[in-house]
Amino acid sequence: MAATEKVHLDRTHSLHLLKQMIRIRRFEEKCGELYQQEKIRGFLHLYVGEEAVAVGIMQALQPDDAVVATYREHGHALMHGVSANTIMAEMYGKQEGCSRGRGGSMHLFDAATRFYGGNAIVGGGLPIALGLALADKMQGKSRVTVCFFGEGAVAEGEFHETLNLAALWQVPLLFVCENNLYAMGTALKLSESQTDIHLKAASYNLPSEAVDGMNVVDVEGAARHATAAIHSGGGPYFLECRTYRFRAHSMYDPQLYREKAEVEAWTEKCPIKRFDDWALAAGLIHDTDIVNLEAEVAVEVEAAISFAEAGTLEPVEQLLQHVGAELRI
Repeated sequence: MAATEKVHLDRTHSLHLLKQMIRIRRFEEKCGELYQQEKIRGFLHLYVGEEAVAVGIMQALQPDDAVVATYREHGHALMHGVSANTIMAEMYGKQEGCSRGRGGSMHLFDAATRFYGGNAIVGGGLPIALGLALADKMQGKSRVTVCFFGEGAVAEGEFHETLNLAALWQVPLLFVCENNLYAMGTALKLSESQTDIHLKAASYNLPSEAVDGMNVVDVEGAARHATAAIHSGGGPYFLECRTYRFRAHSMYDPQLYREKAEVEAWTEKCPIKRFDDWALAAGLIHDTDIVNLEAEVAVEVEAAISFAEAGTLEPVEQLLQHVGAELRI
């Protein structure tokens, strides 16, 4: 299991962790509803069930650190400072969105917060993260780049190429594999002979650990340990966060590849319920706190919807802007 830094769980931090997980959960649930109403179009991949990973990892980051994510990235964007307003506007295809409405759910991007996507290509973010980390190293900047990806990406060539180069160049890069057991509809055990993903990273001489991705405290502790090692000059680090998505791969997925009993068993490990039950028993939070947090999050989500619905579609005359570099002869 993962080596961890001790997490100081006072009342303030406990409320913070719980609120951030609730923010992601309620935002994602609302996106699902809006998709059914055809207000959000295209593809939509929800992060419900995996909240502890994004929330835990982000506790170890500084605002100037970079994040590269996958197409299931709404939670990562929220946690790294991209506003709910601009994320929702992007979902609606409005030009007030973080990618001017051109990217949609799978291509969130925000240079101001160093959130570099949102990438629809499986494994496609890995070499981008390597480049960002290499640039920081070459410029002598004390920053960390975090790259999130699913276990399906380990079957891609980019995964092995990126890990190899990261180890050779000793770049400040934290790899976070969100292992939810299913690459779209293919079970990990049917596609990989070695299902302990972190061992693949160890074969490239990267320090690598497995962590309970349904436990936000474990994830935070592992992330703090990993980023401390990176900042001390230890080079790249690899975390395999074992988690589970409660919802379908995408809104078009009938989920014929997994049993309902399995989903129900994992739902019992819900990271939000697991944490608030523990925090309540420990006396760190109270029932009224949960009610208040839910109310605060509801206001934020409704404000984001109002912002998106009041937004504007990009004029047709501008659709060719920012598509490619202008050729000058």
